[in-house]
Amino acid sequence: MKKVNWKLRKKYNALLEQERGFVKKDWGTDNTVCLAYPNYYRTGMSNLGFQTVYKIFNEQPSFLCERVFLPAAGDEAEFVTGRAELVSIENQKNISTFDILAFSLSFENDYPNILTMLEMAGIPLPASGRSEDYPLIVGGGIAATMNPEPISGFFDLFILGEAEESLPVFARIFEEARLSGLNRRDMLINMQKTLPQAYVPGLYEIKYSADRRIKAIEPTVPGLPQRIKISPIKDINSFGTEEVISAPRTEMADMCLVEVNRGCARSCRFCAASFIYRPVRFRSYENIAAAIDRGLTRKKKIGLVGTAVSDHPELAGICQYILAKGGRAGIGSLRADQINEPIVRLLKANGIETVALAPEAGSQRLRDLLRKGVNEEDVLRSAELLIQNEIMNLRLYFMIGLPSEQEEDIDAIIELVKKIQHQALQSTGGKRIFRSITLSINQFIPKPSTPLQWCALSDINSVGKKIKKLAGAFGSDKQIKVISDVPKWNYVQALLSLGDRQVGEILTAVHRLHGNWAQALKEVNVNADFYVYRQKKYDEILPWDIVDLGVSKRALISECRKALANTAEP
Repeated sequence: MKKVNWKLRKKYNALLEQERGFVKKDWGTDNTVCLAYPNYYRTGMSNLGFQTVYKIFNEQPSFLCERVFLPAAGDEAEFVTGRAELVSIENQKNISTFDILAFSLSFENDYPNILTMLEMAGIPLPASGRSEDYPLIVGGGIAATMNPEPISGFFDLFILGEAEESLPVFARIFEEARLSGLNRRDMLINMQKTLPQAYVPGLYEIKYSADRRIKAIEPTVPGLPQRIKISPIKDINSFGTEEVISAPRTEMADMCLVEVNRGCARSCRFCAASFIYRPVRFRSYENIAAAIDRGLTRKKKIGLVGTAVSDHPELAGICQYILAKGGRAGIGSLRADQINEPIVRLLKANGIETVALAPEAGSQRLRDLLRKGVNEEDVLRSAELLIQNEIMNLRLYFMIGLPSEQEEDIDAIIELVKKIQHQALQSTGGKRIFRSITLSINQFIPKPSTPLQWCALSDINSVGKKIKKLAGAFGSDKQIKVISDVPKWNYVQALLSLGDRQVGEILTAVHRLHGNWAQALKEVNVNADFYVYRQKKYDEILPWDIVDLGVSKRALISECRKALANTAEP
């Protein structure tokens, strides 16, 4: 028998004492949901989508929802050896005793943690190996919506797309099924037929050609949809999406998060959010102001969250409102072509000391390939406005490993950063320089349902050399800091982004080998390079084609062809 982990229970009780806004219902006759985030508490509690799902479930009259996270590094040993229970935070119940275990999935690199948490709870990993006695394992979030296939073998059900309208329907169908005594399979069949955004992978068969490409994706039960159609919520002003639980020791602990928009009209060719969350929708000034008022009763800083915050037509007024209420605004990043004198003054007045810009590429050729819609003049003008208004820290996001990238494109990043430095000195007569310029260098990873989904990942060894070149170019400059991901983890992310169901075999091996990816890739008879380094054909069936986001493949192909006009096409 597993022992009670009193250390963890004590930690959870201490957390609850410091949190504000959590819900703790009496454990009894309700349908019970344990909402899991497959990473640490400090990361999961900074995720607005996770908090929104928690709120929605607890708003259903006959549902109780609690939370669980990956145990912190120092707490893992007893769970891995099976000596202790993995329990929820609120009522500290073993997560295997809940009716539903729902995972919020934002990042592919968290996938191995799903298996870790299932094993900690004593739940069989494959969905096919679970009896009715185990919780229904449900997944959702942007990572699953893009491509659920690599983890499909571990889940009974996915609820894809935006949750605010689909989760209450799911809750009603689930309760009706339990009251009528339906078994799990019949309930899942009913769910697949009646809930448009539901995807039950066990009800679909993947057929392969001799060359390992997908030949067909077919339902195994009559009456099931051929594809899972994702519909966006038309009126995002009909509900609020804001911080529910104010929590200590999190990545966003100093600010209350408020969503201001969804989607993005820019349609950058690499950006999944532009295509998954389209069309662009902005919350009304009145809706946001009301959320700000609620947030300021908890914290003095409001984090404005969205896929196109700087495109909000009333951003200046929103920032002014926060100031007038005695608060401060926090904004993650701004488009270089949207920065102007009034906005920069408001940023300064709100106490913002660091502004992030995303040129994405050093050369205009690659920015055009990405359809970024900004030029060098926009970036330099923005930097000049920031330094003139004494915003002294700048963060610049660049991608490397882009299609058709040449050595001169890497040189262009170096040249652009040096121009920004020079511009700061020139515009202030040498009186001011940026206190710090941080270059965040990220490898381009093709994402499903974007125009560049057919592209191959650039060789990680080549990318590693480019990172070293960029770091070396600024190695003696104390003002400039270069940070980057480790290329081998970019390979893993690409595999988990672009893979099909067979990638689940690799994940299972990684779990068995305690995270040893190199060994797992050797042992499993699945060629990972097939998914990562292969240029896909326009006419082939892709693993995520089961999901219909409302964007035609013809339109994506057209955009891809425009991007790759001067390169070898798939």
